[in-house]
Amino acid sequence: MKINLSGHHVDVTDSVKEHVNEKFSKIATHFPTLIGLDIIIAKEHGEFQVEIRTNYEGSRISASGTDEVMYPAIANAAKKLDAALKHRKGQLKADLHEKPTCTTPPIAHEIIQEMDLR
Repeated sequence: MKINLSGHHVDVTDSVKEHVNEKFSKIATHFPTLIGLDIIIAKEHGEFQVEIRTNYEGSRISASGTDEVMYPAIANAAKKLDAALKHRKGQLKADLHEKPTCTTPPIAHEIIQEMDLR
């Protein structure tokens, strides 16, 4: 999985890159069809904002996390992205299953009510 990491008013150091790769390695193993992530780390008004965007199975998924410290903000965004991807994967699996059909005729309850079951 390719990770495009950029910073807005933040220096993206090697330690930040290693932390991001560590956090998103689990997501890469759980969702092997995920091709890439676009991650933007910004610092505005004393808070770090991490925004993640990706395409997964034809839909655009994004997540964001904020914190006063950079590393918890990255962890919050990673947790939200994982939840969003699991939700989308569940939707895709639900679409594969056949919808249940009614096996009884619509008038079966009327026939049973007319029967003398004494």
